Amino acid sequence: MEIQNRAYISLGSNKGNRLEQLQSATEMLNESAGKVLAVSPIYQTPPWGFDSDDFLNACLLLQTDLSPEDLMLLLLEIEKKLGRVRGDQEGYQARTIDLDMLFYNDLIIDNSLLQVPHPALHKRRFVLQPLASIGADMIHPVLHQTMEALLKECSDHSELKLTPYQLLKGKRDFRGINYIAIEGNIGAGKTTLANMLSQDFQGKLILEQFADNPFLPNFYKDQDRYAFPLEMSFLAERYQQFTSDTARTDLFSNFMVSDYDINKSLIFAGVTLQSEEYRLYRRLFNIMYKEVLKPDIYVYLFQNTTRLLENIRKRGRSYEQQIAPDYLNKINTAYYNFIRSQPDMNPLIIDISDIDFVKNLEDYHLIIDKIHDFRDKNQ
Repeated sequence: MEIQNRAYISLGSNKGNRLEQLQSATEMLNESAGKVLAVSPIYQTPPWGFDSDDFLNACLLLQTDLSPEDLMLLLLEIEKKLGRVRGDQEGYQARTIDLDMLFYNDLIIDNSLLQVPHPALHKRRFVLQPLASIGADMIHPVLHQTMEALLKECSDHSELKLTPYQLLKGKRDFRGINYIAIEGNIGAGKTTLANMLSQDFQGKLILEQFADNPFLPNFYKDQDRYAFPLEMSFLAERYQQFTSDTARTDLFSNFMVSDYDINKSLIFAGVTLQSEEYRLYRRLFNIMYKEVLKPDIYVYLFQNTTRLLENIRKRGRSYEQQIAPDYLNKINTAYYNFIRSQPDMNPLIIDISDIDFVKNLEDYHLIIDKIHDFRDKNQ
């Protein structure tokens, strides 16, 4: 039976590694209390009611089968594990972590352990603003107003600064994975995703270097003439760069992530080259391929041709603007044919035609969850 209880939890930290404390608390709740369904953006906020360092504040929506009292006890336990010491001093103090239950369904509870709704949430902008971002239409069971309305009427005019930090709903790091390859068609978003994963999870980033390839602009003008020198040039560049980058150990990285797989050379060559050229090309490729690192997880980002053309237009590379839809369709078909012909590869195909993992944090988390679910399934 699906768990139906929903609780909104406020998180704050202004002592120690603030972001790490918020993420750790989120992970613990996801592991011990149920399932984190949504997380708000993280805001940097001034301390409320005392002088201290700025806070990082966020809110999350939790689906749980714990009772309100058991959930409150768990919040206190998590605070203790993360180093918060509740002393006898009066007034507010700096803290490693602060977890408050704001709502539990639409219940009204007032006992020695907890009060829900939280009696001061409508007075505090650092609570209301992140809360409204994930529950704008939720109605306060006592005040009978939405969170959006309460935020507009809030008398606290503290200045909140939206941070670039992001909370993940669960424990989603990439330790234990050596190498992830992100693949896809032209304009699919593979470089963007590889950059995001590298930055957010401390990965060594390996990017395809092709901007200065002298054959590429001419290839888009005359494919038959320039296909073979282009593909040979790419193969040499990718092989040299890839073997060099993957051979160097980075002590400060947990894993490697690239925006291409070395098989990309073979796939594109199969589309662009004539049969005689391709046979020669493949002989050379097979010799090189024996020496390169193979990915633990091969991710293929699928986007439909309309979205691909839109992305290509937006990024504005002049030599790409004449790419025909038929060429993109051939590339997609070639990737699928390659994937089907490699049963040992066990690829993860993610259709991102209807999502935007750059603008939408939930879509980004969805991709991360898919990668981890795939890894867990295949371990």
